[in-house]
Amino acid sequence: MTIDSAVFLFAGIVNLLGLVLAVVFSPYWLILCALVGFNMIQTSFTGFCPPAILFKKLGMKPGPAFFKSQQ
Repeated sequence: MTIDSAVFLFAGIVNLLGLVLAVVFSPYWLILCALVGFNMIQTSFTGFCPPAILFKKLGMKPGPAFFKSQQ
């Protein structure tokens, strides 16, 4: 698994978790979904993605979407 697919998997899981928590407990959990969406938007412009940095430190191989300028 590359960093790219791990980031997309992580974002999807956190988004779905936020939706489930919003339905079950409180609509304030939708803020989590908004934060995930905001992070995806800013990553597309800046290339800075905290989960990608974490996955790289854990030893995952970079894919084509992240760390282009750092290779």
